[in-house]
Amino acid sequence: MQAKTTLFFFLIPLFNLFFQPHLTNASSTNITAIFAFGDSVFDPGNNNALPTLFRANHWPYGKDFPGQVPTGRFSNGKLTTDILVSLLGIKQLLPAYLDPKVSDKDLLTGVSFASGGSGLDELTAKENNVLSMVDQLNYFEQSLKRMQKVVGGKEAERIVEKALFMISAGTNDMLFNFYDLPTRRYISLSGYHDFLLNRLEAFVNELYKMGAKKIAVVGLPPIGCLPVQVTINSLLPSFHMFQRVCVQQQNFESQSYNKKLQALISRLRSTLSGSKLVYTDVYNPLLDIIQKPSAYGYDHILEACCGTGSLEMGPLCNEFNPTCVNPSRYLLWDAVHPTQATNEYLVHNFQRTVLPQLVD
Repeated sequence: MQAKTTLFFFLIPLFNLFFQPHLTNASSTNITAIFAFGDSVFDPGNNNALPTLFRANHWPYGKDFPGQVPTGRFSNGKLTTDILVSLLGIKQLLPAYLDPKVSDKDLLTGVSFASGGSGLDELTAKENNVLSMVDQLNYFEQSLKRMQKVVGGKEAERIVEKALFMISAGTNDMLFNFYDLPTRRYISLSGYHDFLLNRLEAFVNELYKMGAKKIAVVGLPPIGCLPVQVTINSLLPSFHMFQRVCVQQQNFESQSYNKKLQALISRLRSTLSGSKLVYTDVYNPLLDIIQKPSAYGYDHILEACCGTGSLEMGPLCNEFNPTCVNPSRYLLWDAVHPTQATNEYLVHNFQRTVLPQLVD
């Protein structure tokens, strides 16, 4: 159980954005709402309502969140989706759909259906007892009906058409089912990539059928540089045994997946009439930080802020662990998830490279 607990929190798929006062707001982009799907990178607390170990509703999570409240977000502060809705002038935070305080009216400006520990492979969510992508899609369908009761079918359709749909999934699948718990290792790496992308394609098609037009899909990060992967690799017999270095083979494989993902997005964009489907690169922005940390104001790259920074995440990152004094000097908050400072940087990159493609 401890191994599974450790493994889940590898879901760093990282998609992020930061404030630039001149560039974007809700009126200039005509984005009416944000709906997020996927794993813990976008989960603001849906797992709080689930009987799962994969939660972040305890200290020191939320250490730098408004009010220093641990909400279930896997970070010391805000997620990228929180930063983005604020940047666009939509609202201050993107709430969890399963938060009992979320009203029908709140749905009109967006919510997150993402669930920490989830993935494109149904087996990933099943093993971790969290929301699968199918579950998330069903909740979105449920939310559509709630929205229609508030504003009517025509207006709900308009809101969805102008909304931004964000998807971050795939990292947990690789970690749980291929690298660290190789339950899918009987499939070739390329074959498993294809399997995941087929699931993603089906998911995007279903969203499109329900009215989604603006869809941003996040690629894989440099998985081999996640502190937890660095730690595991350092304990295995190899030339780099007992050394904290990135697992280059896993990084190459993340790049391979991302190339296939970009090809899929290009094909879907040409077949889904009126869609604005975009790829969100987190691999290269993060790798650039890893290779030149001082240029971005970071001191710590391969170890996280919580505890030893090598393995602690989720329930293992708790009030009994010391935390670093200045999280903004760390790339990651726990052994997989970014600090708020990293989320802000990635949001800035998203705003500069991706958001202009979504403007009407």
